[in-house]
Amino acid sequence: MRIFRAALTMLTALPAGKNFTPSEDEIARTPFMFPLIGIGIGLLLALAGTGLQRILPPLTAAAVLTFLSEVPTRAFHLDGLADTADGFLSSRPRDRILEIMHDSRIGTMGVLAIAAWALIKFAAFASLPADRVPPALFFMSMNGRCVMVYHLICCRYARKEGLGRLVFERKPFGAAVLSLLCTFGLSAALLPAPEIWILPGALLIFGAVWSLYTRSRIGGGTGDTLGAAEELSEILTLLLLTAV
Repeated sequence: MRIFRAALTMLTALPAGKNFTPSEDEIARTPFMFPLIGIGIGLLLALAGTGLQRILPPLTAAAVLTFLSEVPTRAFHLDGLADTADGFLSSRPRDRILEIMHDSRIGTMGVLAIAAWALIKFAAFASLPADRVPPALFFMSMNGRCVMVYHLICCRYARKEGLGRLVFERKPFGAAVLSLLCTFGLSAALLPAPEIWILPGALLIFGAVWSLYTRSRIGGGTGDTLGAAEELSEILTLLLLTAV
């Protein structure tokens, strides 16, 4: 239970208990809970999406859902996407990229990344049939956290020190197995063909390709690239569900 609470503090803004402070060992073991956190957030968002669609027009509901999808995390992963965009699109050497990503100020590329994120999510929610929006909310949330696990498996920590070292150094192979079971199993149970195989397969490939890319740019992964992996996986999920 403490590991689950530790994962809540890492991945969400949801309460994990008063005065709860996880140990380093508990933080290192949190990736096993990532898929479960994704399922929990997905269920909450799917429920909210069902309710909003009953009381709001489609475009208004799509706009609210775009914002609402970041409420459980207080846009923590979105900040990682913006920082990653600022660093990776700066055309600077590795050490300078890491400095840019560590800077709390947001740059032009970060703003563009957030704008693109918002437009794509809004368009996807607005394009999907009403009965497909709740499943899309569920799968994007679960898939995003599962891809985070794939990223941890494929990368070492790119910085010399930092909190991210705890989760990158201990390879969560058990969490990867759970992630595969969740993505393929729930897709088979809840989605029609050919989405059963296309969606989880594409996310697995994306996790590997994203990790190869971050390794080529900064020698591994960081907390920011982990957040970017989550947000980009959500976008990929929505694009696939609207296209298939």
